[in-house]
Amino acid sequence: MIKKYSRNGARQKRHLRIRKNLVGTALRPRLSVFRSTKNISVQLIDDVNGVTLASASTFEKDSKITNGGNVEAAKVVGQLIAERSIAKEFKNVIFDRSGYLYHGRIKALAEAARAAGLEF
Repeated sequence: MIKKYSRNGARQKRHLRIRKNLVGTALRPRLSVFRSTKNISVQLIDDVNGVTLASASTFEKDSKITNGGNVEAAKVVGQLIAERSIAKEFKNVIFDRSGYLYHGRIKALAEAARAAGLEF
């Protein structure tokens, strides 16, 4: 019998490899991305204290995003998280792509956050 290749399993393995080296601190939190087929969400996480400092998502009512699964929505979410993190005085972050390949929505989110003032 042929085994089916699990894309999510491969992503989870990549994520574990990446997370061995990434740790968010109170001075430089981790910007973690979660991507599904219909939505995208990001969090600023302090791993030392185990606290979420800020978050942004396409789920939010005030974001006025009709389709959360496209590049334009990722750009809006990237700009939102940048504004919220700068408002809480976190300008330097560590970008955690969570095992997703750096293209498409993940790349658009990262570039929008950089354009809005985040440094990573």
